[in-house]
Amino acid sequence: MAGIYIHIPFCKQSCHYCNFHFSTSTRNINEVLNAIEKEIAQKACDSKETISTIYFGGGTPSILETTQLNSIIEKVYKEFKVKNNAEITIEANPDDLSEEKIIKLSNTRINRLSVGVQSFIDKELKIMNRAHDAEKALSSLEISNKYFNNISIDLMYGMPGSTLKSWEYNLDLVNKLGVNHLSAYALTVEPKTTLESFVRKLIIDMPKEGLVYDQYNLINQKLKPNGFINYEVCSFAKENFFSQNNSAYWLRKKYIGIGPSAHSFDGKTRSWNISNNKKYIDHINEGKSYFKSEKLTTIDQYNEYVMTGFRTIWGVSTDFIESNYNSQFKKYFIDKIQKHIKEKHISVHDNIYTTTNTGRFLADGIAADLFLINLK
Repeated sequence: MAGIYIHIPFCKQSCHYCNFHFSTSTRNINEVLNAIEKEIAQKACDSKETISTIYFGGGTPSILETTQLNSIIEKVYKEFKVKNNAEITIEANPDDLSEEKIIKLSNTRINRLSVGVQSFIDKELKIMNRAHDAEKALSSLEISNKYFNNISIDLMYGMPGSTLKSWEYNLDLVNKLGVNHLSAYALTVEPKTTLESFVRKLIIDMPKEGLVYDQYNLINQKLKPNGFINYEVCSFAKENFFSQNNSAYWLRKKYIGIGPSAHSFDGKTRSWNISNNKKYIDHINEGKSYFKSEKLTTIDQYNEYVMTGFRTIWGVSTDFIESNYNSQFKKYFIDKIQKHIKEKHISVHDNIYTTTNTGRFLADGIAADLFLINLK
């Protein structure tokens, strides 16, 4: 089994925090979509995997017409074997989700919406240069609930000017709206973004780390009583609504990336496509190589397993480490993990190590402490 990720590299406008590959010009959108369909056919020749999930990310995939989305989906079904009831997700912005558009999407094979709300507070949306306002976010979700029963929303905490109370307001709306999945991300200042420029020029002040930590802890406090499970550091879902696409990524299952800048992983090799729309089109059409790849060493594989494992409720298994790497890796892991157990950031049961409630926010740092550079 494998998932397919399809990158749609177009947006109406640039959000101040975003460093993903995208273009606000749709001049060559048809050429990109044609190249994407050609890549699907090429990747199908190289892979015999059955497809379990299809995920449209971006960029802003909801900028496409449903006829364009359908064409890509049907191309996947034509070229690959796709399992029955495959999870098919589209990332969508509230400003694209008119009732007419939602109805059209519901009549495609798409069965899951991931709505990029980011905040239900207008002041925060304006700071981030989002194209929608809070009223549009609320109305789009209320309408979407009529036609889809699998809806996720994205929210950001650690916003400039935010407080614990303002974040609680956002979380209360998650419960009120009845969505089944939340992806909650701490706003980070990425290099070469407008936000980075604002912070550097002291136009915007980022919140203190203590507030960001408190806002993260508030998520479980507000959502857990309503049946949400924190199955990955940033992911909260009701039972049976875990994102199959996201879960497969964190469990290091295979995925096939399609489109400019998309990444692929086959278990031992990572590859990534050109992050330039024009070059991607030309290289696909001219039969030139359009991606680079690297083969992961055993140490790379161990490091990635530790990093992804600690972010999830499935944790890190020393039995898995020993059987897939060797006993030296296991000994190194057990030696290094002891201090984190003593600090009550890690718990262990049946040789599976997971982050505690206090340790989950620190998962990446804990994993980094257990990384190997070389094994002597």
